Amino acid sequence: MPPINNDWANALKEEYKKPYYKELFLKVNEEYQTQQIFPDADDIFNAFHLTPLKDVKVVILGQDPYHNIGQAHGLSFSVKPGVDIPPSLVNIYQELHEDLGCYVPNNGYLVKWAQQGVLLLNTVLTVRAHQANSHRGIGWEEFTNAVIEVLDKQDRPIVFLLWGRPAQNKESMLHNPNHFILKAPHPSPLSAYRGFFGCKHFSQANQFLKEHGLEAIDWQIENI
Repeated sequence: MPPINNDWANALKEEYKKPYYKELFLKVNEEYQTQQIFPDADDIFNAFHLTPLKDVKVVILGQDPYHNIGQAHGLSFSVKPGVDIPPSLVNIYQELHEDLGCYVPNNGYLVKWAQQGVLLLNTVLTVRAHQANSHRGIGWEEFTNAVIEVLDKQDRPIVFLLWGRPAQNKESMLHNPNHFILKAPHPSPLSAYRGFFGCKHFSQANQFLKEHGLEAIDWQIENI
């Protein structure tokens, strides 16, 4: 696992000293040596590399990486260019179209969001090929909980978009009145029609950012 070198490194330095993280590090290295694991090892911490702590304005929590070949690259809900857009992201794009008039692009590459301050964080950062949730419970949740605690302590407004029950379970960790928490069902085809469609989270997030003197997110992902 390549180290995180920006301001996240200092914010998370105490985690690296803890027994669970040492066990996690060894387990993940062993998995990469013996199994097919996604994303590529160099991409595990892309969410942190692309969105420094000081720049985080919006947090979108996912569960674990996509588990099919060529999809995951370290950002929740995002896939590499040239990869079919997964169903949940199709629904996210549909909501963006209805909410803000964004056209539906021909790709699922969300790096543009990350570079504007949208932290695309999965609660588990690795997965075995074709085995969803296969790295649940090996220590990633403790690490990403620490990330959420760091974010909660930031003395500036941050929007948290909590889609689905696993993400909403993190709400109990958020106590800072500066922040804005929006909840909806998960955008997966199984639940999007229960309230994700029509939630208008993207326009609400931008309105909150502008009210606090911050630049709104340009949510339009362009065609490639």
